[in-house]
Amino acid sequence: MGFGKEPSCGGAIRAGALVALASLTLFACSKPADKPEAPKTAPPTDDKVELTDSQLKTVTVAPIADHTFSPERTAVGNIDFNENRVVQVFPSYQGKVVSIFAELGDPVVKGKPLYTIESPDLVSADNTLISAAGVYDMSVKALERAQKLHLTNGISDQALEQAQSAEITAEAALRAARAAILVFGKTDADVDKMIATRKIDAIMVVPSPLTGRVTARNAQVGLLVQPGGTSAPFSVADMSTVWLNANVAEADVPLFRRGQAVSVKVDSFPDHDFSGAISILGATVDPTTHTEQVVTEVKDPRGELHPGMLATFVIHTGDAKRALALPLDGVVRNGDGTMNIWVTTDDHHFTRRTVTLGMQQDGFDQIVDGVQPGERVVTRNAVFLSNMANAASSGDD
Repeated sequence: MGFGKEPSCGGAIRAGALVALASLTLFACSKPADKPEAPKTAPPTDDKVELTDSQLKTVTVAPIADHTFSPERTAVGNIDFNENRVVQVFPSYQGKVVSIFAELGDPVVKGKPLYTIESPDLVSADNTLISAAGVYDMSVKALERAQKLHLTNGISDQALEQAQSAEITAEAALRAARAAILVFGKTDADVDKMIATRKIDAIMVVPSPLTGRVTARNAQVGLLVQPGGTSAPFSVADMSTVWLNANVAEADVPLFRRGQAVSVKVDSFPDHDFSGAISILGATVDPTTHTEQVVTEVKDPRGELHPGMLATFVIHTGDAKRALALPLDGVVRNGDGTMNIWVTTDDHHFTRRTVTLGMQQDGFDQIVDGVQPGERVVTRNAVFLSNMANAASSGDD
């Protein structure tokens, strides 16, 4: 009888491995598939931005509106005296300063004394007056005697006529002498007193020629002054109006005319606008700077504007008009010179748009092109969206 072979140990191991591999394969095939990830919000690009509810609180969104714009030009100039209302106060005659009644910066009233001088010309005029008064008195008495004598035929008609002629001549000389004294600022009462007392008055009063303010004082007691000297003893200016001198661009010269309204600002009063009007237009253009001088007469009833102040003025050169506009905070100025705004249709998704600007006034930019009436735009903190978009664009790079 034959005997069969016993199974080997290696075969048994191979059989077990096959069973284990089959089990693992079955387990792997039965494992459930992984769940797909939730879609993420699209990141901002350089032209589009999406804001969350909390981010929306940092900006203001509103329909674009219109604003009134007035064509205007601006320039910088300096406040100066109104040269038509400033006077160098010289004496009419030479003399020595005796007294002074005003100081630099003092307000003065027309006709009130500024200073007095002792004038040799006044002394001469006084002597002439006293002499003429004496001659006149004598001629009057002589005429009276002649008239009495003529009534009794004591003198001839010719003698009476000579006495009358002498009285008329003396009276004319006295009138001329009185007029000469009045030129020195004396009054009729002063002249009458001088004639009555036969005493000269050598003191000449120099009054203020206008109501205003003392803008310069060079007079000192004892100083010899004369008409047309190198420097006036006093200068007085009416400060109710001042001049604003400025130079405007040659290209803008045709836009200006006398009488145009001007609004003036100075650093000392930033919240106050001073009103004025163009009074003088220059006759020539500076060949170096290509600018022309424009002089504006500015009203200053309270005396707040001082000569030398730096001032900015705005000249209105045309009629006002309505146009689409955004607050300055709603326009983003880029480094390349372009101007952008952000528009939206749902107040969450915003699109950057390039616009063309016109005038800028009262805190608004005029939008000439790039947006339609009624579109919703960011009116405050538009730069926030631009920063988000620019940051996203930099991150992509």
